[in-house]
Amino acid sequence: MASLAVTDIGELTTNDPDAGDGPMGRRTGAGLVLDDGVVAWVGASRDTPAADGVLDAQGGSVVPGFVDSHTHLVFAGDRADEFEARMAGAPYAAGGILRTVASTRGADTDELAAGARRRLREMQASGTTTVEVKSGYDLTVEGEGRLLEVAGGVSDEVTFLGAHAVPAEHAADRDAYVALVAGAMLERCAPEARWADAFCDPAAFSVDECREVLVAARAAGLGLRLHANQFGDSGGVELAAELGCASVDHCTHCSADGARALAGAGVVATLVPAAEFCTRSPYADARRLVDAGVTVALATDCNPGTSYVTSMPFVLALAVRELRLTFDEALYAATAGGAAALQRDDVGRLGVGSRGDLVVLDAPRAAHLAYRPGSVLVRSVLRAGAQLA
Repeated sequence: MASLAVTDIGELTTNDPDAGDGPMGRRTGAGLVLDDGVVAWVGASRDTPAADGVLDAQGGSVVPGFVDSHTHLVFAGDRADEFEARMAGAPYAAGGILRTVASTRGADTDELAAGARRRLREMQASGTTTVEVKSGYDLTVEGEGRLLEVAGGVSDEVTFLGAHAVPAEHAADRDAYVALVAGAMLERCAPEARWADAFCDPAAFSVDECREVLVAARAAGLGLRLHANQFGDSGGVELAAELGCASVDHCTHCSADGARALAGAGVVATLVPAAEFCTRSPYADARRLVDAGVTVALATDCNPGTSYVTSMPFVLALAVRELRLTFDEALYAATAGGAAALQRDDVGRLGVGSRGDLVVLDAPRAAHLAYRPGSVLVRSVLRAGAQLA
């Protein structure tokens, strides 16, 4: 692959203290060189070495590509009526997952793949260069395997989520369904996935049910993730700490003790404020988590029912406005924090040796992402040095 010089960067955020000033590794008047899709040099624009090609940032800011570590991109159907009802004052009620399950089971594989690719293109256009994709909308052995195969066509960060909801055909025997997820379904799906996830909440699965699934998944060689504490303090945060999950996601209800447990276990808290926005629910207490020393990530939770959102800049702006993170805390969470949630050290930053994933903004400072919410600020998006948008 040819080398590429990115020049005339007004403000460069690297998330690498060795590549710039402060913990964000920030430089002004900067340049960088990508060689074979990897960052090979960072410095002053005037000193940028010659390369095979040049991308002129025209004084715009450059940030690492966003890392969206929690999505449900593979589905069929539409639940706009639920959103309209909530906005008209109806309380949010769980259970809509099974509507999407019915639609997804009835869709052919080509339709599912086309929908996932379309949503991925939307994400890439707004600056996302790494995305995690879950199953969870079929809830049968072969159906979950099919969803993971589709997910693998759009991402290498694929998560088995058989423990998303109890399907109607198992409503009278939860224990049998949990055993199926931890047994035959896991056996079918483990070769297609890097991760396993479960939904630990009063409206979904109990701590013991999730533990059964995740312990089996770990024995099958999968890394662990967990949905937890979206609707109440379910004990899922403590379970994530107990099992050493890479990430625990939602954390809308997280006590001070829970935050300390996550910090002590090194579990990333992935916050999804667009889900709270779309359901008119309380936002997670991000300050409690940060102040406890927990690494925080931000993700879209893109799904058809509670957060049909593909824009990480929108999530970042929500995090500043509603979660009361500083802009730099939010930007770090949307990039390096997401990488930490996926246990990746090659993305989410722009230091030497990092993958060449970057976003060129039509703005002099990265803070415009929150300062001008809803504006079209993304000028170019590169993944491993290749142009995506």
